[in-house]
Amino acid sequence: MGTHELESKIRELRQLQALIEEATAEAEAIKDTIKAAMGDAEELQAGEYKITWKAVKSSRLDAAALKKALPDVAERFTQITTTRRFCVA
Repeated sequence: MGTHELESKIRELRQLQALIEEATAEAEAIKDTIKAAMGDAEELQAGEYKITWKAVKSSRLDAAALKKALPDVAERFTQITTTRRFCVA
């Protein structure tokens, strides 16, 4: 792929990313409107649609606290991974 074609693809990618960001922001605004209409309700029926908005509990390991309290244990169970990050500037 030549430089001109690559530059064109990058321009197209940035335009699509801008559209995605705009659509995502619009979708979030709509979700916020629906949540406001729901108030404290966890479930709502709107015609054919059933909307739920429930609290979900999750537990996560506090890696920083583990490293501080038991650094040797944290080091033994730490896995190093390598990934490639794609960025267009």
